[in-house]
Amino acid sequence: MGRPAPAGPPPPPVAQRLVIRYAKRGRMRFASHRDIARAVERGVRRAGLPIAYSAGFSPHPRISYAGGAQTGTASEAEYLELAFSDLCTASDVRDRLDAALPSGIDVIDVLEMTSGPAAGGMDALGLEASDWEVTLPGVAAADAARAVEVFLGAGTAEVERLTSKGTRRVDARAAVVLLEAGWRAADERDAACAILRMVVRHLTPAVRPDDILTALRQLAGLAPSSPPMATRLAQGPLGRLTAAASVPAPGLPGPAGSAAPDGAAAQDSALSGWGLEQGQRKTTRLGAVPADVAGAPASAYDQLLRGAEGPEADLRAREPDGRLPECSRSSHRIETTVTGLGRTARPLM
Repeated sequence: MGRPAPAGPPPPPVAQRLVIRYAKRGRMRFASHRDIARAVERGVRRAGLPIAYSAGFSPHPRISYAGGAQTGTASEAEYLELAFSDLCTASDVRDRLDAALPSGIDVIDVLEMTSGPAAGGMDALGLEASDWEVTLPGVAAADAARAVEVFLGAGTAEVERLTSKGTRRVDARAAVVLLEAGWRAADERDAACAILRMVVRHLTPAVRPDDILTALRQLAGLAPSSPPMATRLAQGPLGRLTAAASVPAPGLPGPAGSAAPDGAAAQDSALSGWGLEQGQRKTTRLGAVPADVAGAPASAYDQLLRGAEGPEADLRAREPDGRLPECSRSSHRIETTVTGLGRTARPLM
């Protein structure tokens, strides 16, 4: 007996593919990749975009994601691809989708992937590496520079990471192409605040900024006074990111003797129509922080939600139970009681 086929006509074919570059800012840095994906699907529906669906008994919207930033980190350079069943203009998709997404997920640009040098989809963008900026509250510039020197001088820097499949060991040093230390005042009180700028290759398994910070702590004893804040400034070809990171920014000197590798100019000209690197740099350099995050505190803990702004302050669409779209399913409170035999936990109904 053959496999049953779904009833009804097949879904319309894909007529257009668009790549979206979006930012994850403010409190949305604490949203997981799954929460972001849910918010994007809801935003596409709210915007009324003609998204294409897969075939089968359980059709899904055709949305593809590049490697997302880990939970707890901000980003100015996240990418996803939307497949449409009808043709749309890039500017219209950008405006409608940005208006429909929750605050903190901001659509920066849209690129049509139907012709030209980017006809291969997101793979044509050459997302080989990421340019990160990490703020280390309470760390002096001299201590950060010494830790960077020790890290770069090490042949390997293996760290352990706890995953859902157990403990995994990764070599943080192998992925780091460029690492430099700078300093700036965290606030008007001129508190010490070291800045790390790093270009990290996309390897398997992925090396994340917290892996590099763990290696710095193990090798050189570098320990911030409060949780650090990591922001992905850009993604792109390795040579172009390394050359761009070599340009000094206010308070963050570039490495001496750095030069653009061969082929970087060709990669820039191939994608110059969208301005991947140039657009990201304009909104994330130390002297030009986006307006909605200009007052970001020095510690990630200071960005936690501190209270509702009122029932009418947020006009975003809510779930049937009243939750905001970026929130995951509601958690159950747990009450812990101490007995003579140990601790027991029971859910509060």
